[in-house]
Amino acid sequence: MVEHPYSIVVAGGGTAGHIEPALAVAEALQQRHGARVTALGTKRGLEVDLVPARGFDLRLIDPVPVPRKPSVELLKLPLNLRKSVNQAKEILRDVKADALIGFGGYVSAPAYLAARALKLPIYVHEANAKAGLANKLGVRLGGTGFNAVANSGMPGEVVGIPIRSGISGDRDGEAAQRGRKIWNLDAAHSTILITGGSQGAQSLNRATEGAVKELSESGFQVLHAYGPKNESPQSAAELPGYVAVPYIGDMAAAYGVADLIIARSGAMSVAEITAAGVPAIYVPLPHGNGEQALNATAVVESGAARLIADQDFNSAEMIQQIKDILDVPEVYNAMVAAAAESEAGQVSALLADRVVGDLRR
Repeated sequence: MVEHPYSIVVAGGGTAGHIEPALAVAEALQQRHGARVTALGTKRGLEVDLVPARGFDLRLIDPVPVPRKPSVELLKLPLNLRKSVNQAKEILRDVKADALIGFGGYVSAPAYLAARALKLPIYVHEANAKAGLANKLGVRLGGTGFNAVANSGMPGEVVGIPIRSGISGDRDGEAAQRGRKIWNLDAAHSTILITGGSQGAQSLNRATEGAVKELSESGFQVLHAYGPKNESPQSAAELPGYVAVPYIGDMAAAYGVADLIIARSGAMSVAEITAAGVPAIYVPLPHGNGEQALNATAVVESGAARLIADQDFNSAEMIQQIKDILDVPEVYNAMVAAAAESEAGQVSALLADRVVGDLRR
């Protein structure tokens, strides 16, 4: 049996925005320090697919959503929370955890409470521009906070977002070559990656379907991830250079082939796209607390990306923006240079080193 120097539990679930940073730090802990890493999640989240696919041990607890209105479920909240905390404590004991790192989502609040009860060190990373309640709780319980951006509402050092290894802007690298083979793309033509995240985005899909014929006729290639719950855009399916897929599992390959990316501005997406050095057009979600627009503010101000409101984004706007960037070399090159100046990509190692360094003291 291999003996690991430390056992670390990462807790983050629900959406890729919580799970991917957790897995990025998990990989850094393994690769840099040989740590045993266990992921904590719930059966409701994407972690049930994403975590095992990346080779990590996943342990599940019951989710504890907080009802927004008075209801029977609200009355059950204390009992449900206690049950989930006990489940988390049992897992932390079983893996002989030395520390917990939380990244938000339903799983994190019970995990923080369990770690506090067991007197384990707690670390909290907030990826979004506005901190969630669970992560605020983690810091209040004595956790060490880390923020992706300043002024999130949660105390903590500003470090950026952990991203997976292998994200590269090298258009001639192994990932790019792999991507061109997977999607039958031609290196001689510019490729536009359009993605609404793990679930897709209807407004991006509608704009793409109306724009792709003109883009194809103009010599552009389009790699379009339309979302597994959405219908495939059949009307554009036979156009040259247009590739539509429900979901992209190999994002390193997708970033490698992309000359321009059109996407929602989730915190993880912004961090990965910037680290890949690809110019972007961000179309934030039109609802919520406005955090998606805030996520992209810094890269837009740096000149690496553009931001367009969802209600203003349509086929004509998509075509105009693409041509304004890809058909004007000085504009495109300036955006690439601005992305290259970002320090994105170093955060996973920083957090892994910080946690292990504290444990060694």
